[in-house]
Amino acid sequence: QSELFPDKLHGGRVFYNEAIMSAMGIPQVAVVCGSCVAGGAYVPTMAEESVIIDKIGTLFLAGPPLVKAATGEDVSPEDLGGARVHSQVSGCSDHFAPSEEEAYECIRNVVSTLNYEPVPEQEREPDSPLYSPEELLGLAPLGYSCTLPVKLILSRLVDGSRFQEFKATYGTALVTGFGHVEGHLVGIVASNGELAHDAALKGSHFVQLCGQRGIPILFLQNTAPQPAGPASISQAEAHSNRLKAQASMMAAVACAAVPKITIVIGGCFGSDSYVMCGRSFSPNFLFLWPNARVGLVDSQHFPTVPPAGDWTGEELELKQLKANCSFFSPLCCFYCAFKPVQFSALSRLEEESSAFYSSARLWDDGIILPQDTRKV
Repeated sequence: QSELFPDKLHGGRVFYNEAIMSAMGIPQVAVVCGSCVAGGAYVPTMAEESVIIDKIGTLFLAGPPLVKAATGEDVSPEDLGGARVHSQVSGCSDHFAPSEEEAYECIRNVVSTLNYEPVPEQEREPDSPLYSPEELLGLAPLGYSCTLPVKLILSRLVDGSRFQEFKATYGTALVTGFGHVEGHLVGIVASNGELAHDAALKGSHFVQLCGQRGIPILFLQNTAPQPAGPASISQAEAHSNRLKAQASMMAAVACAAVPKITIVIGGCFGSDSYVMCGRSFSPNFLFLWPNARVGLVDSQHFPTVPPAGDWTGEELELKQLKANCSFFSPLCCFYCAFKPVQFSALSRLEEESSAFYSSARLWDDGIILPQDTRKV
């Protein structure tokens, strides 16, 4: 106690120094290739980016012997704080490495994205993607329910199809990482569905990294409609945690003092639009693919009949029609002509969610063809 903790230069000072160096713009990276216990666990988790090595890297505040003494439980170091736990569950580590060699290769890639006084390079033509950008026309998602991995889009956008992913196995509904587009280093934040708690925390961390390194951010939006309201205490708690994490990411996006370019490649609904740097968060440029849908709510989930009480025959007919028709079928158009009151709100929402509606009113910078995304 008297030789370890009491003075300002003793225990805990290294964590203070890490925070101050980070605020000064001095980047720090870490490779966990052994056991980091108690205060030692803070060193890699306070670094800008950390890599942990499978089977030999561990992070915990109290190791298995102390767990045994405190609770009587036998637990292995791997289960308590191994590489997979911190890469997939806690998010304390940013990169998972199966071996030491791969960890050092990963950390070299991390250093290449620090954007920290880079050595001048000779002028050379940027590499083309390994996969043709022309294929993006066939990959454009038709709706938020699409399960197309967003990495298929990225592989046709970035130079050489090279992508240094950040927290690859954590919060997988959001893909984050670094790549080059026409020779320019960018941070990429790409959604593919609902932004849950883990995904939003990951996005907040990554956006702050880009802000600190002065790296422009490219947002690719393909979010899901807002989920139904919570029906139980546990669902309410999960909903609350998700909203808090999204608020953290909103603050990070709003305050990141770097250029931001947003492209809506699919659906974009509700608060996920704000989190992903939509119109109200003033991206430097905002483009949409022709298939994009932007709205507060999804028109297919819009209530057009009373939620309770007896339905009249007319209302029941409308409910059945809404469940079975597409908005552009002949039956639907015929029905709309005779039921303008009930259907007007729904059809208006459908119309105003269109990419063409918003671009026609100069709410964004225009519609671009998917295959031209890299060039634009």
